Amino acid sequence: MSKDKVKNIKQPTENNTPVVLQVLPELGQGGVEVGTIQIAEALTAKGYTNYVASQGGHLEYSLERMGVKHFTLPLKSKNPLTILKNADKLAEIIKKNGINIVHARSRAPAWSAYLAAKKAGVHFITTFHGTYGLGPWGIKKAYNKVMTFGEKVIVISSHIKNHVLQNYHTPEDKLVFIHRCVDTEKFNPEGVTEERLKSIIEQYELPTDKKIVLLIGRLTHWKGQHLLIDALAKIKERGDFHCVFTGDDQGRVKYTESLVEQIKSYHMEGDFTFIRHTDDVPALMKACDIVVSASIEPEAFGRIAAEGEAMGKIVLASNIGGSLDNLKDGETGRHFISGDAKDLSEKLEWALNLSDSERKKIATQARNFVKENFTKEIMCSKTIGVYEDLLRQTDVDNEQ
Repeated sequence: MSKDKVKNIKQPTENNTPVVLQVLPELGQGGVEVGTIQIAEALTAKGYTNYVASQGGHLEYSLERMGVKHFTLPLKSKNPLTILKNADKLAEIIKKNGINIVHARSRAPAWSAYLAAKKAGVHFITTFHGTYGLGPWGIKKAYNKVMTFGEKVIVISSHIKNHVLQNYHTPEDKLVFIHRCVDTEKFNPEGVTEERLKSIIEQYELPTDKKIVLLIGRLTHWKGQHLLIDALAKIKERGDFHCVFTGDDQGRVKYTESLVEQIKSYHMEGDFTFIRHTDDVPALMKACDIVVSASIEPEAFGRIAAEGEAMGKIVLASNIGGSLDNLKDGETGRHFISGDAKDLSEKLEWALNLSDSERKKIATQARNFVKENFTKEIMCSKTIGVYEDLLRQTDVDNEQ
């Protein structure tokens, strides 16, 4: 059976309630993993049976707490033989548990999930979470293309939608636009107590007499920490700011060392703080004034910018990728020209010069924008709607 035949699967009309299996590589702390847990929680709250399959990870405890069964398989592996073995095991799981929808969220496990869905005769959908590299001469395109094999393909931003249309020529009517979300209960300025705020300031010895500029992200070149250093160096005479980088270098020691040397070359050693990890991002954001997303390559969604808006901070983000969706230039923050330190420095000056009343106005607009477009409830409702529509359409087809 070819991939084009998947859409013609007929489910029994009596089984029109979603029984969902989400498939992903592992259950770490990334956005894909957190989104999987959020969907599992929403399905469970609605009374829908659902399962998750992955290689495992510390977020398994979240599934256990809500009573969602997790199947541990080596789904992170790209070995073709392992992918085929995983497909057989997933097919058994699907049949044994009455699963009627398989939702894949990454390439290697998507191949196993796709083959298993075909074998078991159930629905298959995907979420395109990123712009996967095509490799030299596009040799990876065939491997990546499994993410377009779903009856429905969820895309998380306009940038991802355009990427899929341009590179894989997927029919547009297969694509479903569902943004990633922000946990507005967690990222709520009113939810951060004075004790948490004080603890963060004291723990990291943040100055209270300067505006704090925050960039959260792995210490890697494409996240643009070096660009922010160059931009701040252009306005260092102001002397009224302090910059915080939060993120692990994950072994990229040379890049970290280059940032330190770059700061030294500008004689700005006292103007920067490096934090490898924090357990309280909302409190750290509340302690800061400006949140910067300086990525020099497009973010698939740009979660940090949206979280900064939810916290009522002034957000500056590159004018590429997901930030074009999640930030309204001039209303909820400002875009700057990607990779342009001079333009970023000008936007930083704008943010630093804002009056309290202007800052409050932008903060209110930013929080409202997130609540209207990027909440967990919106993302989960739309995703579950995709599941329900698939089965509803199957019933219609069976009646014809």
